[in-house]
Amino acid sequence: MQIQQLMTTDLKTCNPDQTLDAAARVMWECDCGVVPVVANDRVVGMITDRDICMAAYTQNRLLTQIRISTIGMKPVITVRPDDTLASAESLMQRHQVRRLAVVDASGRLVGIVSMGDLARVAGRNPRNVQSDEITRTLAAISEPRAGTRGESRAHT
Repeated sequence: MQIQQLMTTDLKTCNPDQTLDAAARVMWECDCGVVPVVANDRVVGMITDRDICMAAYTQNRLLTQIRISTIGMKPVITVRPDDTLASAESLMQRHQVRRLAVVDASGRLVGIVSMGDLARVAGRNPRNVQSDEITRTLAAISEPRAGTRGESRAHT
């Protein structure tokens, strides 16, 4: 199965110069936990609801006072629409991410593929997706990273 068959394409984005309240508003209105950050037609980051909460907590400032560009987004892991589901699962496992940006040949954002997308496809048509591979992907993503406080996490 190819990524284009299960990716989400109806995306709302933010740019790095906007403040965190803009990203939070998109998440609220679209009922999602991540917003791609796009600059000059290229995805430069992915901001999560957790990123927003932690920035507000650690900086003790209002969301309207914190620019998206200041929160230190992680590098964006990408796939192409014609990549396979197996390659996306492998990237998620290796980089311990729940979502991948889907970019076209010129590097423009065209979608997102998430663990949720994988689970929905597996639920609808188990022959197209190996549920044991989804389980391995989720386990790899959830594994504490070296040098983190992961071993003391109460909930994930």
